[in-house]
Amino acid sequence: MTEDPVALDDWYPVADAVPAGQGPAGRGPADAFTTRLLGHPLRVAFAGRRARITALRGDGHELRELPVTERFGLVWTTLGRPAKEVYDLPEAHEAGRRYVRCGWVTLRTSAPRIVENFLDMAHFPFVHPGVLGSEPWTEVADYEAEIRRDVDEVWATNCKFFQPRVAVTESDGAYASLTYRVPSPFQVMLYRVCPTAPERLDAILLAVHPVDEHRCRAQPVEYLVDDDSSDNALLSFEQAIFLQDRFIVENQRPLSLPLSPGEEIPVRADNASMTYRRWLREKKLKFGVIA
Repeated sequence: MTEDPVALDDWYPVADAVPAGQGPAGRGPADAFTTRLLGHPLRVAFAGRRARITALRGDGHELRELPVTERFGLVWTTLGRPAKEVYDLPEAHEAGRRYVRCGWVTLRTSAPRIVENFLDMAHFPFVHPGVLGSEPWTEVADYEAEIRRDVDEVWATNCKFFQPRVAVTESDGAYASLTYRVPSPFQVMLYRVCPTAPERLDAILLAVHPVDEHRCRAQPVEYLVDDDSSDNALLSFEQAIFLQDRFIVENQRPLSLPLSPGEEIPVRADNASMTYRRWLREKKLKFGVIA
């Protein structure tokens, strides 16, 4: 169990919220489950449409009730005292967007490794051939990466990469315009110019629940501009990509993310990763990293 205050003083998704279409009764005691967060045991229970989360002792007895909030169709909690609420995603409030919750996947790795993999465009042609990338289009063009001090987030902008299939609705290749956002150390998201509505952005969040230092649950949550694709098509497209990433990220060594310069040799394409690592060093994060 970690005592790292940087990790403890943040919000984490741990469960799906009651689906919007479910009746007012919601869920009950039969739906309760135990899990861990940052190595600390938890119990997640439901009373109607409300989630109740309690921290547990090792023997299963309750210690205290934890704060709970809902955002993006997920239940979030914290073991510490966050300085701010769960970050906002304006696209989540827009009418006419498709909301797709893709399901939890367990990964044997650290949360920072998951975030860094999400930021990495260079792996597209080799891990997602024929979809997010393809040879010989392997070059990562220059882009901007920065720590936005006013909001304490990492952003990578002006990213472009050739993708054979930029979305479920597309079958022809094109250069995708991408923006990455890291709103908190273990959460990451992507904005993508919508191919069918270039004036709008698709928004894809990868919500990460760090169960232990080297075991996580994660799921993509999407807010898309797409009136044509079926829910199954959207879900299958995203799950196929995520499961390809799972194989790669689980085989990275060490499982914790090294933060010291020189531990792993960066190249120009790793601008976002290097900025993310520098941000974590500045925060003095200890959980899931090699400081």
